[in-house]
Amino acid sequence: MKILVTGGSGFIGTNLLDFYLKLGVEILNLDISSPRNSQHFSFWHKVNILDKDKLIEEVKTFSPTHVFHLAARTDIEGKNIKDYSVNIQGVENIISAISNIRSIQRAIFASSRLVCKIAYQPKDEFDYFPTTLYGESKVLGEKIVRASKDIVCPWVLVRPTSIWGPWFDVPYRDFFLAIAKGSYFHPDGYNVSKSYGFVGNTVFQLHKLLIVPAERISGKTFYLGDYAPANIRNMADRIQETIEARKIKTIPVFILRFLASSGDLFKLLGWRKPPLTSFRLNNLLTDMIYDFSSVRSITGELPYSLDEGIKVTVDWMRRNGDLINLP
Repeated sequence: MKILVTGGSGFIGTNLLDFYLKLGVEILNLDISSPRNSQHFSFWHKVNILDKDKLIEEVKTFSPTHVFHLAARTDIEGKNIKDYSVNIQGVENIISAISNIRSIQRAIFASSRLVCKIAYQPKDEFDYFPTTLYGESKVLGEKIVRASKDIVCPWVLVRPTSIWGPWFDVPYRDFFLAIAKGSYFHPDGYNVSKSYGFVGNTVFQLHKLLIVPAERISGKTFYLGDYAPANIRNMADRIQETIEARKIKTIPVFILRFLASSGDLFKLLGWRKPPLTSFRLNNLLTDMIYDFSSVRSITGELPYSLDEGIKVTVDWMRRNGDLINLP
């Protein structure tokens, strides 16, 4: 097995590389950014997937047997759809790069839950309702994969939900840090549940989709996440207990709405990432639950419970220095 990962320097990609390196699998990360994990530098080639010729050359030279296409722009700050060309042209380029590599046995393309707005339940995988340019770009990426006649191996589309764990970044790293600092408050009167996913479980699901018989997965779309929705209040309390931070207090929602409106204003004035905006508050107060029955039938039971995922993440944050000198 020779695995090629585009975007292997990102959050999920870093954990995916860790998983396969521990198995002793030959792996190559093509990414414009350097690895988050310093131990991954020898497995990284700096490649912009918008550079089609360079991408084709790298894939041909490596001749992988399996491909994970994770490379993407994932923020929601773009001003027009062209800002997300890596999610559109990049998909076309990776398809061109793998189209003539006969050694490839399977390709997995990462999309996003944001092809539909939060709380929207799509009728099927072709039912879209994006509310951000990022989501629109991922819709286009999915359509390119499905319409392609050049993918000669079995392929799968995956939509990770809200994934957290070691090597994470905003917003979920900020969630853990806010709890550690005592600056997170439960919205008073809200008991929200969400389909989140610990990254160790996500990597396990990706691996299973790579190795099960092709007829069970080829051409299908799967949401990735932990099967049981996380109650956010319970999850926050579990994180607080694991970190041994101050107990979490509640805050009236009208105060949060004021802070979110202020964040909207500050963002208009040029503050790129205010702590709270109306978009983020709406996400915080809205249930987000997905049906994982199709992926569960393929991947089976997951290796990590919520408590185990929190412990692994907090231990990583301690080793990473994130929890030093906190109150």
